Amino acid sequence: MRGTARKLAEHILPKVIKPLHTLWHQVIGFCFLVLALTPIPSAVRSYNDPNGLPHLILSLIFIVLMGTFGITSFLRARKISRSSQANPAPGSRR
Repeated sequence: MRGTARKLAEHILPKVIKPLHTLWHQVIGFCFLVLALTPIPSAVRSYNDPNGLPHLILSLIFIVLMGTFGITSFLRARKISRSSQANPAPGSRR
């Protein structure tokens, strides 16, 4: 009985976990992109302010960093969804 349940779990779990893993990366990527977009109005105001250069520089660093995290998270999700198998058998080719 245990052997059958184990074989069933080994067969089904990778097919369930892979889409969840992809969805996780897509949700996190969306959150990072939203975080990257929120300081844009403040950065525009800092650009127009003669004394706003330090705030502008920090805002741009934050925007680029969060945007990079968001884009790489979407690329990782794409890579996961296109992979052929979640856990290939030892000795098998991809």
